[in-house]
Amino acid sequence: MIAPGESLRALREARPLVHQITNYVVMNETANATLALGALPVMAHAPEEVEEMVGLAGALVLNIGTLSEHWVDAMLAAGRRASANGTPIVLDPVGAGATRYRTETSRRLLGELEVTALRGNAGEIATLVGVEAEVRGVESIGGAGDPAELARAAARSFGLVASVTGPVDFVSDGERVLSVANGHELLAAVSGTGCMSTAITGCFLAGKREAPLQAAAEALAAFGVAAEDAAAGAGGPGTFHARLYDALAALEPDALAEQARIEPS
Repeated sequence: MIAPGESLRALREARPLVHQITNYVVMNETANATLALGALPVMAHAPEEVEEMVGLAGALVLNIGTLSEHWVDAMLAAGRRASANGTPIVLDPVGAGATRYRTETSRRLLGELEVTALRGNAGEIATLVGVEAEVRGVESIGGAGDPAELARAAARSFGLVASVTGPVDFVSDGERVLSVANGHELLAAVSGTGCMSTAITGCFLAGKREAPLQAAAEALAAFGVAAEDAAAGAGGPGTFHARLYDALAALEPDALAEQARIEPS
């Protein structure tokens, strides 16, 4: 049973800590999105403290947007502790396919850690499963194949839940595929919205770790519904960006249950 409204209500009651090792571009955005939704963010990335910090967290979010060696070390250290503790891990392979370093780091994290959910655009996910795609900077340009099948292939290849986001999102555990048809085109006009959806995936996994497929789909539906609400009356990307936090904070469980468009694919 997919019940995003009930999941949101439980998340807000629990207020889980979501440990995020993310990039400089979006650190403020993902922290604010996490807070607005109802969870608690911590943005610790020093190798000296990440193992201790992740021990307090309900989920770990790893985002490779601004990579450097010590950040990779921190991700691996935190991820190993999270894997040992059974703490859900979400990986966002930002720009995988654009450079060898990003692609190899993504594959290393997938190989060495027990990643629960992988969230990326079609080009990033296609690169990781060996399908030809064009990634320019951190944007997917094209040639990535059918996104529903990409999600299924990635889930099977890496033994996790894979979310391929785009105009319609597809989430798979390797067998089942769910489509999420919520969202708005203005999401593509604001830097960091993909990273926000990854952070929110971490929030929902923290509250629903026993059902990662449903949690990942519900997270994308919640973010998409907030985007639809934020776009109503927005004058453009700037006002949409500010309204997005308000919309996340204003999400009501009953309204989310009515507006969420999650279907088997």
